[in-house]
Amino acid sequence: MFRKITVIVMLILMFISPAASAELKKPLFHVVKLEGVITGPSANYVVDSISEAQKAGAEGLIILLDTPGGMDTAMRDIAKAILNAPLPVIVYVHPSGARAASAGVIITQAAHVAAMAPGTNIGAAHPVAIGIGGTAEMDKTMSEKIENDAAAYVRSIAKTRGRSAEWAEKAVRKSESITSDEALKLNVIDVVATDIDSLLAAIHQREVDVAGSKRKIDTVGAVTVEKEISTRQNILAAISNPNIAYLLLLIGLAGLYFEFSNPGALLPGVIGGISLLLAFFGMSTLPVNYTGVLLILFSIILFIAEIKVMSYGLLTVGGVISLSLGSFLLFDTPEPALRISMQVLIPAVLITSIFFIAVIWLAARAQMRKHYSGTEAMIEARGETMTDIDPEGQVLYQGEYWAAKSDHPIVKGKKVRIVKVEGLKLTVEEI
Repeated sequence: MFRKITVIVMLILMFISPAASAELKKPLFHVVKLEGVITGPSANYVVDSISEAQKAGAEGLIILLDTPGGMDTAMRDIAKAILNAPLPVIVYVHPSGARAASAGVIITQAAHVAAMAPGTNIGAAHPVAIGIGGTAEMDKTMSEKIENDAAAYVRSIAKTRGRSAEWAEKAVRKSESITSDEALKLNVIDVVATDIDSLLAAIHQREVDVAGSKRKIDTVGAVTVEKEISTRQNILAAISNPNIAYLLLLIGLAGLYFEFSNPGALLPGVIGGISLLLAFFGMSTLPVNYTGVLLILFSIILFIAEIKVMSYGLLTVGGVISLSLGSFLLFDTPEPALRISMQVLIPAVLITSIFFIAVIWLAARAQMRKHYSGTEAMIEARGETMTDIDPEGQVLYQGEYWAAKSDHPIVKGKKVRIVKVEGLKLTVEEI
């Protein structure tokens, strides 16, 4: 009986093992999304995704790309990571309506397999002046240097991947942009596919150069796993958005201003400090023009000075102008993806200006309000002389006898006005 059971179990295992083995050998592809502006956190995300796919034993990594462009340094970090990746990296411009513009062109060209969905476009990779203290204007020599460097870089990558180096150079020098079908025809990309399944079917057994050795991509029965961006990376990417970094800067300055104006409030100071630190992190990954930062800080100084000096609105007007100019110059670059959106900038400037004007008005109103306690409340108050004052005597004020003096003699029983308080002695004048 025992022998029969053993034979049955062995037969079952013989049938199950090949199926289980086949299941285990199915090629695995990680799928990640690279969307929006290319910044430092974007580069870190791609590098981490490649490392994670390698550790998981994946056959390849598919990057779904949709970008208007971004920072040159971040783009080069991504391209370098893809070129030296230990497994095939497929860059797929997806879905329909997506684009691989500016920095996206070079990222796509660096891929082992470059693919696009129908209805997408690629191109417009002319370099712009971006970097710390970036400016929209470069002299002719510097412009030519940057353009030649970018053209040589993309031409080298395209040639390495066996794609059209001529068109890649046109994308840099002439900002040429083409559709997915045109890109396939000109050998700019390798595949046009409607979805991931058709993409995998099209690249089966395609031979690619991975880390200096030839390798064929196996996609038969491929399993795709979509890897979501981590919460940490999502937060860092959001903070690196120019619009978010700008809003955090304004919130931080407003919070600290309110805390210094009302010491002990605590909450505005805490929120302001955290927002300001996050804004500094975001701006460290962006092409910040420090003239813009200084103008914004100067506007806060003018708003504070208005409370102390009371220039009847002159300093406030200067603060609003300084805030507006600083906001426009904060990310001064021709790259649209790295500038503050006008839909964000204009309302933010208006709301911030209204906030500071309201605080200044409340502070000024509090300063001009009549005092109801202390020696300040006695000024202009009325009393009655209880003795002759020549030059000194006594005055009755709110049921209390006060020593008083006057520059002119005042007889007993007269109504007087308090004009000055010095310690416990009043200076009065007859009404």
